[in-house]
Amino acid sequence: SVTDTGSGMDAETLARAAEPFFTTKGIGKGTGLGLSMVHGMAEQSGGRLSLASQPGVGTTVTLWLPIASEAVAAAKPTLAEPPPRPTEARPLVIMAVDDDPLVLMNTTAMLEDLGHTVIDAMSGAEALQKLEQAGPVDLVITDHAMPAMTGSQLAQQIRARWPGLPVVLATGYAELPPGGNEALPKLSKPFSQADLTRIVERSIRADA
Repeated sequence: SVTDTGSGMDAETLARAAEPFFTTKGIGKGTGLGLSMVHGMAEQSGGRLSLASQPGVGTTVTLWLPIASEAVAAAKPTLAEPPPRPTEARPLVIMAVDDDPLVLMNTTAMLEDLGHTVIDAMSGAEALQKLEQAGPVDLVITDHAMPAMTGSQLAQQIRARWPGLPVVLATGYAELPPGGNEALPKLSKPFSQADLTRIVERSIRADA
């Protein structure tokens, strides 16, 4: 259990706290995926996430996980199935852009696990700067809802400077808000490693 002495949450906010993409923070200050990811991990492990909060008092987050039985502990380890790999023979150089460090770290880890080299950036401006300095890049996967420069605006600048560089828009929106580029291939948040594999393969094939 972890307890803070922050502002706390009212009953309505508490009831939605673990919903994907629910957040009381502004754009660029949170995605609403943190508690959702922890909740999903606990459920998949046979446990649960418990939240208790009171406005003006603070919040307690409790993570319950099952104790492994002796039979499970004594079982011989089995080789896990290898993660899905792209059909492309060569590994790719992929830029991942997201203003949320947790999401960016997770995306980078999944791409690297697939054998790709990843250049990460936490803003559109940083992405453009790193693209200027980097060698050849095969693909850019960028969040849409970022402050200062959205993913769609970043894609527009990339198209102007590097016309042949494919861009994938990672977004939790079913329909992009005004100004979003609906023509870009979409990666729906939250996404799995298998989802990443499919969008990478599709984007590279389309650009070939």
